[in-house]
Amino acid sequence: MEHVDIGYPHSNAKRIIREGGRSIRNRMIAFRLDREYYDGQRENGYGGFQYDGRWAQIIPGMITRYGLTPESAILDVGCKKGFFLHDFKAALPGIRCAGVENHPYPLEKAMASVKADLMLAPYEKLPFADGAFDFVMAYAAIYMLNLRGVMDALREIERVGKGKSYVTLGAYHTKEDRELLLDWTLLGTTILHVDDWLEVFEETGYTGDYFFTTAASLNLVRG
Repeated sequence: MEHVDIGYPHSNAKRIIREGGRSIRNRMIAFRLDREYYDGQRENGYGGFQYDGRWAQIIPGMITRYGLTPESAILDVGCKKGFFLHDFKAALPGIRCAGVENHPYPLEKAMASVKADLMLAPYEKLPFADGAFDFVMAYAAIYMLNLRGVMDALREIERVGKGKSYVTLGAYHTKEDRELLLDWTLLGTTILHVDDWLEVFEETGYTGDYFFTTAASLNLVRG
């Protein structure tokens, strides 16, 4: 188990956060997890979730770290429109891919190259056999669940994998960091102190890599 930054290419620009800048109305719209969250107005979500090739930049490093080959099987929990899996397939032709989402919109709009590999399923009860995958990832996905849901999802990731996995989680070091993250996030439901996350890992038996998404990693500043 290790805290790992896979190098996802975020902008280096500061994100200026106003207290209460995202309203309860924005959050309620976002939690519909439909077109408005993915491809609607920026204040309600991504403001257009389209493939632009940025994911391909980090795939080689992940292949090396997790020892993936064309014979590997990988699972993306919270796969959205399948961008990560598309790039894994391009980098390793023949690799077996699967992706799950817990809401239908992104699956309906998924990339043609991976659409047949994706399915609707709860993150807390993955429809796969024990040890089915050589690598399991959950990038910016399980944070929307409550604590019980996150714990169940971590147990499932551990169960269906063979020991190599990667998850990202909302975390903070100080009260100020927590408030910044809460004012920024639309879907963030379980956001814990970094030390508390380590206790969650111990309780659930999660042994894979992880990354704490924090105010600092997102370049959030109070404005």
